[in-house]
Amino acid sequence: MNLSTSINPQYNLDKIKFATDKSTYEKAVGLYDSGKVTEFETKFDGFSAIVLGSRPYRVFVESRYHDYGNCECYLGQNDALCKHMIAVAIYAVLDGKPLKQEDKEVAYSPKCSGKLGEISREQLEAIEKSFTISIKYIKPYRGSSKTWFAYQDSLSEGCNRLSTIISELPVSIKTTNLIVKLLLRLDKKLTSGGVDDSDGTVGGFIQEAVDVLIEYTKLKPTCVESFHLLLGRDTSFGWEEPLLKMYERIEINN
Repeated sequence: MNLSTSINPQYNLDKIKFATDKSTYEKAVGLYDSGKVTEFETKFDGFSAIVLGSRPYRVFVESRYHDYGNCECYLGQNDALCKHMIAVAIYAVLDGKPLKQEDKEVAYSPKCSGKLGEISREQLEAIEKSFTISIKYIKPYRGSSKTWFAYQDSLSEGCNRLSTIISELPVSIKTTNLIVKLLLRLDKKLTSGGVDDSDGTVGGFIQEAVDVLIEYTKLKPTCVESFHLLLGRDTSFGWEEPLLKMYERIEINN
């Protein structure tokens, strides 16, 4: 028997999908979609359910954090986040309602949408605001070694959020400007903002976003003009060099 929740989780679906690795999230979506989360109940501090896998697993997820709880599966017994816990967290958020198609797929790296188009001033402001919200997850590291993995998860979540936004943008000079300015903001965080990117999460995102900008110029050559924003910049690992070479070739030809 499935019981509706009488307490609300202190996380939402965005938190779950952007803070969970690709494989675990996709497997959890598969479990949820196929009705494998059964006997869902509300506890005083979280949610429990039986998730049908290779065998039925009793699962508990806290109401405060989607990745805190326990599961009878191998990963859960070794204090690792598993697909069964994420499936239960999804159920807690949606109360058993169907997932929208756009929530089943997360852009874990930025992609070019492949679509030309312009954005309005209102859309521009909304995108800038969403960038700012996402960048807050890419913050300075001031913790101890005990909080290292949680910190890395925060960097990943910020980059996942930014990847989804970029992947939905139409190709235009305005959106090219937005992405270039975003990369400069991130680079400043790496060079002087106290961000510890020793595992390359943010740097990898920047490089992938550069590849997106190169794709932009193939669809709309005038996007190259936006690369003038990079002139005279001393970046953390020279990611701007291929973009500046493209800009310089245009200048020479003109």
